[in-house]
Amino acid sequence: MVVAKSSSASDPINNNCFPCSNGTTISLSTLSPNSIIDAQKGDPLAFESYWKQMSDECTVVIKGWELMSYYSDSSNMCWFMLPELRDEIERLHHLVGNAVTKDKYIVVGNGSSQLFQAALFALSPLDVPDHPINVISPTPYYSEYKNAINILHSRMFQWGGDAAVYDKNESYIEVVTSPNNPDGTLRVPVVNSAAKGKLIHDLAYYWPQYTPITYEADHDVMLFTFSKCTGHAGSRIGWAIVKDIEVAKKMVTFVQSSSMGVSKESQTRAAKIIGVICDGYQNFKSIESELFFEYSKRLMRERWENFRGAVEQSKVFTVTKYPRAYCNFTNEISETYPSFAWLKCEEGIENAYNFLRKMNICAREGERFGAADSKYVRVSMLVMEDEFNELLKRLSNAKIE
Repeated sequence: MVVAKSSSASDPINNNCFPCSNGTTISLSTLSPNSIIDAQKGDPLAFESYWKQMSDECTVVIKGWELMSYYSDSSNMCWFMLPELRDEIERLHHLVGNAVTKDKYIVVGNGSSQLFQAALFALSPLDVPDHPINVISPTPYYSEYKNAINILHSRMFQWGGDAAVYDKNESYIEVVTSPNNPDGTLRVPVVNSAAKGKLIHDLAYYWPQYTPITYEADHDVMLFTFSKCTGHAGSRIGWAIVKDIEVAKKMVTFVQSSSMGVSKESQTRAAKIIGVICDGYQNFKSIESELFFEYSKRLMRERWENFRGAVEQSKVFTVTKYPRAYCNFTNEISETYPSFAWLKCEEGIENAYNFLRKMNICAREGERFGAADSKYVRVSMLVMEDEFNELLKRLSNAKIE
């Protein structure tokens, strides 16, 4: 969809991050050269300033007697999803043009993490086999896939490792993450096996601020999340767009059994904020403030330009380069601006995580993403502004001892 321009994206906390030497909590507004920069988690705080400007438009008031029932819409297969949230999700995808929703089933969940497990449950064989189905993804893969699978100790599915080298004559589920976390690359299925496989497309970052919208995704199971779209990670809202009603029903069963639905308060807030975004583009002529995707893309572009400058100045790291492509949403040729930087240390540094740690920068080790080389590390681009500026300063001054 072509839009007019105005005038002008969850990772859990890694307990390996070390505290300040005095044991106190870091204040984001009073960073010092000795403060820890926590750039390993995927907390999307970078968009906070935009939503502060939109405070009145996004405010939700819920009275004490409202939203008390488990049920939201008994006529819908996903009975705990508020109709207004479903409508706004469909409206948002129609606006951006990143996913087909017509003749599909939408399942809401407590973040895309729960929906990932729900999809595995729905796609696994009905009769528990002697050998659980393998879940695979090409390296570097999102570090939490393996954890989300292993914690369940399921007899239905198990983590199977790198999809690029999968050669077993056994059924599988391949997770296609595009744009990919951690390296921001665009991906397609890669398994080269005679075995029968199923696909889950994790499209958490397929939004205009992170990558050009080059096509309208129309896959069997597609996962999206409110946290990476708008930055509201604390609401814990995700949704799946599913072709097969039987798969969708099984996903609903999983969410029902594990959490008895999804908070209506969170759904109400998500519907309101998504509606504000869509209203902005629909009524752009009467809006003075910058539209959300334009704001967030400009922010990501500026951060990446500054980040690459710091990396080049240090001559210690290299970072992934991305091709340019035409974006159907912004109607312009654009680069990819991922929410994470996939850094590689140059010769002379064997462990990127330890090297950054000496500079009081906490990143996420490349080994957790299946990378065999400890020279890789993932760094968040979505930290608060003062944290990001301090991160740039330290990276630009990095030297090999």
